[in-house]
Amino acid sequence: MPDRPSTPPERAASPATAERLSGAVERVTFHSPESGFCVLRIKARGQRELVTVVGQAASVTAGEYIEANGAWVTDRKHGLQFKAQFLRVIPPSTRDGIERYLGSGMVKGIGPHFARTLVQAFGDTVFDVIEDSPERLLELPGIGKKRQQRVTAAWAEQKVIRSIMVFLQSHGVGTARAVRIYKTYGDAALERVRENPYRLALDIHGIGFKTADALAQRLGIPPDSLLRAQAGVRHVLQEIAGQGHCAAWREALIEQGAALLAIPPALVEQAIDAELADERLVAETIDAQPVLALTPLQRAEQGIALSVQRLLAGAPPWGPIDPERALPWVERQTGLTLAASQRAGIAQAVNGKLGIVTGGPGVGKTTVVDAILRILLAKGARVLLCAPTGRAAKRLSETTGREAKTIHRLLEFDPQSMAFKRDPYRPLETDLLVCDEVSMVDTVLMNQLLRAVPTNAAVLLVGDVDQLPSVGPGAVLADLIASEQVPTVRLTEVFRQAAASRIIVNAHRINAGQLPQAPRDEQPDSDFYLIRCETPEQIQERLIKVVSERIPQRFGLDPVREVQVLTPMNRGGLGARALNSALQQCLNPSAQPRIERFGWTYAPGDKVIQLVNDYDKEVFNGDIGRVETIEVDEGLIGIDFDGRRITYETGELDQLALAYATSVHKAQGSEYPAVVIPLATQHYSLLQRNLLYTAVTRGKALVVLIAQPKALAIAVRQVGGTRLTRLRERLVEAGDAELGLSLC
Repeated sequence: MPDRPSTPPERAASPATAERLSGAVERVTFHSPESGFCVLRIKARGQRELVTVVGQAASVTAGEYIEANGAWVTDRKHGLQFKAQFLRVIPPSTRDGIERYLGSGMVKGIGPHFARTLVQAFGDTVFDVIEDSPERLLELPGIGKKRQQRVTAAWAEQKVIRSIMVFLQSHGVGTARAVRIYKTYGDAALERVRENPYRLALDIHGIGFKTADALAQRLGIPPDSLLRAQAGVRHVLQEIAGQGHCAAWREALIEQGAALLAIPPALVEQAIDAELADERLVAETIDAQPVLALTPLQRAEQGIALSVQRLLAGAPPWGPIDPERALPWVERQTGLTLAASQRAGIAQAVNGKLGIVTGGPGVGKTTVVDAILRILLAKGARVLLCAPTGRAAKRLSETTGREAKTIHRLLEFDPQSMAFKRDPYRPLETDLLVCDEVSMVDTVLMNQLLRAVPTNAAVLLVGDVDQLPSVGPGAVLADLIASEQVPTVRLTEVFRQAAASRIIVNAHRINAGQLPQAPRDEQPDSDFYLIRCETPEQIQERLIKVVSERIPQRFGLDPVREVQVLTPMNRGGLGARALNSALQQCLNPSAQPRIERFGWTYAPGDKVIQLVNDYDKEVFNGDIGRVETIEVDEGLIGIDFDGRRITYETGELDQLALAYATSVHKAQGSEYPAVVIPLATQHYSLLQRNLLYTAVTRGKALVVLIAQPKALAIAVRQVGGTRLTRLRERLVEAGDAELGLSLC
């Protein structure tokens, strides 16, 4: 039998008459938490050899007892096996079964050694002891109060979780998110799910609308109910927001909703009206066409427009500064000669309240920010620095020599209330706020940031408007610049030292719609290489060799710590998932112990990426770390994120994925010593100029592009679509209103 079949085996012949089979689980060969599909090796009554059973179970552990109804089938590849149509799992009753069950890691704090100690001490009454007389655990050697409490708490939680899993499984739902449902809703989980199953899609990471909808229909909610139609409308809008838009054309929303739910368009319109009445949606127009927006997004856009007008008014708190004196002074301080565009940007920033500095790599954005900070600090100004991600904040801190925080940390996000402590009523204490990598900041976060800035303070926004827009909805930096309401300096001159870098030269070529140039033969030590391949298979083969052999040997870089593969997509043969499996096998094949959860296998030394914001842990979407320790008995994994040790329970590992390869979107705001980029025509839907430009500019010292020539040409030529937002119009409207008031 293979270790990890991905789908139920195919029948070679029609099954015989339904039979019953029962026995003890000797080994769980495979179990998918998502679908419940499992392949078990069973010591069955009446069978001399171990029997292979294939079926579905919410949760199954070695040592448990199963009862199954099904039929014997002969699989072409795997031979004789029992295909269970119904499979019931029963806690074990024999001492051996109990020991195997408890030692499986199912209950945190109990590993194989402790399981053996428990069974030797309490025999087949061990379950009753843990549940009814937990103080008796203290009789055992090496068991303190802390561990005893942890075991009993985990046992109680496991009982509730298993009841949730059984409930979900009985209604045809995968059970991978049972732990998260319990942590979100607590003991009221089943009541909440029965009351409105659609809330799962909103509240639980990893449960989508289709899963919630299937559960709702099994619970008896009619397909044409208004509750379902309203949930469907919200889901479609959230999907559209997930693509970066802040609104949707009304007609398109009706059409997509009717198609998704298989209901008449009139019912979708009724659901939209109900959502508007409940103020969960807002109706507006863009270019005289009706659009609908989720209320939080509409309010966030309004908030940004109001904050911009508020912050533009008045004079900066440090008073007027004469550029004719300040600029020569800062040149003497830094030993640099500033370009005309840099001088203009600095002069504008030090005498303004709100400004933008934008430009590509090598044009001196860092120099401008450093000069502004030097001038204002000399005037005694209080300054705060921030960026949207931990890595971007760390880079800003390194380039300025001053502390920089993530926006969430700066605004003092409180995970308990899911709100920021810094707001208009408790604003930031600063004279100047500098925010870097603003292209990554979405509409909601920018609103929260600006509203926390006191009216008398100034704001400087820095970023590259030609990079990919934020992962979240909106195109804030592009809309701020396009509105022409915020003073903007666009730096375009590539400085002589930067022009020596082929990375920077080719980044600007790509941004201008030109193909990148590979180094000539007489330039063997280039920092940019282009390897042309004919097939995706050839790309993967070359990529593995480049990462594991060529770069370490030629440049002395660590293939895990210093080399990052950036791919346009997550799926496909050259997607992040497939490349991660191949690179893990190549770069970290034998590390132990190993643990498998949610489709990934982890071992010490593996590089991992955080997939969602975890405010309790202060680890955010896109943060990259390394697995340090795996405590199988305790069910804990220790991960180092830039010097911070974070502990995860195994049930939380759906927040993580391997990160030998990651998507370009996840790499925004980060820099790596070396970047390797595969490009194939299979990536067609994402082959866009700003994506390739963003990927190339992530490389600090080396970029290797491994591409099919046709795919590279498409990526350079194809310009990404515009996001549907109303921010630019709101900014213009707010500016016109302010101008009208000043003329009155």
